[in-house]
Amino acid sequence: MREADVIVVGAGMAGASLAAELAPGTRVIVLEAEDAPGRHTTGRSAALFSEIYGNAVIRALTRASREGLSPFMTPRDCLHIATPEQLERLEAFAGLPDVAASSRQVTPDEALSLCPMLKGEVLAGALAELNAYDIDVDALHQSYLRRIRASGGEVVCDARVEAGERADGLWRVTAGGEEFRAPVLVNAAGAWGDVVAGACGVAPLGLEPKRRTIAIVPAPASCPDSPFVVDVDEDFYFKAEAGRVLVSPADETPSAPCDAAPEELDIAIAIDRVQGVADLPVARVLASWAGLRTFAPDRTPVLGFASDAEGFFWCVGQGGYGIQTAPAMGRLGAALAQGRGVPEGLAEVDVAALGAGRFS
Repeated sequence: MREADVIVVGAGMAGASLAAELAPGTRVIVLEAEDAPGRHTTGRSAALFSEIYGNAVIRALTRASREGLSPFMTPRDCLHIATPEQLERLEAFAGLPDVAASSRQVTPDEALSLCPMLKGEVLAGALAELNAYDIDVDALHQSYLRRIRASGGEVVCDARVEAGERADGLWRVTAGGEEFRAPVLVNAAGAWGDVVAGACGVAPLGLEPKRRTIAIVPAPASCPDSPFVVDVDEDFYFKAEAGRVLVSPADETPSAPCDAAPEELDIAIAIDRVQGVADLPVARVLASWAGLRTFAPDRTPVLGFASDAEGFFWCVGQGGYGIQTAPAMGRLGAALAQGRGVPEGLAEVDVAALGAGRFS
């Protein structure tokens, strides 16, 4: 029997960030199903910080995370582009108040100067971000894990949750052949969030894991590094760096929770879509991978206690935004799990929109 104040299920970015914020003064045990943290979605991110990516709640969480991410970020130009058929949607997007505050519209010629790979004949407009960055995901993740351990918390690997029940004011969880007890159980299991809930007798939320594919191809000869380029409809994105080009079809293929693998068709679609707007001959694929982005039914993360299970706390549904929102989600989640108020710097986040009770 191992006892704690809080058990966190999942040592990926979501669980690690929340546990790191809880750990000072709180006995925390983090249970990780795999042999090491970050085997799945956390280790397969495109690693972009974008304040204008996602819905309004996501954008607020991202802005609130900038300071916490700053030691792990380096500047990266980012362009959101549109063809003539997409120009109206780009202008509507650019007109959103918080998007306008973090970006500026640029002419096609300006966009071409930033990214010479683009085809001028298909480019009608672009939006340049003012606060976009690359994130060192591994360094960020490891910093959270170190903070957990430095505060006396434990990260237990090879501990897949087999069963859980609430009795006498405690959650009793069986994982990896051991039993763990705590008054609060945090479900930060990503794509396996509903699976963990089911094992604990808690109603599922209807989480939707979706596969996202990324491939690396050679850059054209003498191709300069490029901004991170995103189609305004999010049908693809790419960036050139160090003689290679990262491409993605921005796919969201429904999937069961699993160790996701790329499909050849999705890689071909990614290349074809990027070639529609950029001069990118591709003779071979250097590498490819896939990860699962898990969404709640309304595509807004879930952060809060379950309405049907005492002491069961949800931290799931981050979609493709879990890295760039980790500091804010971790701080806010720790505060809510301990019954404290909203932390300083998070006042603009719509906490009610994150609550698990909205699905009751």
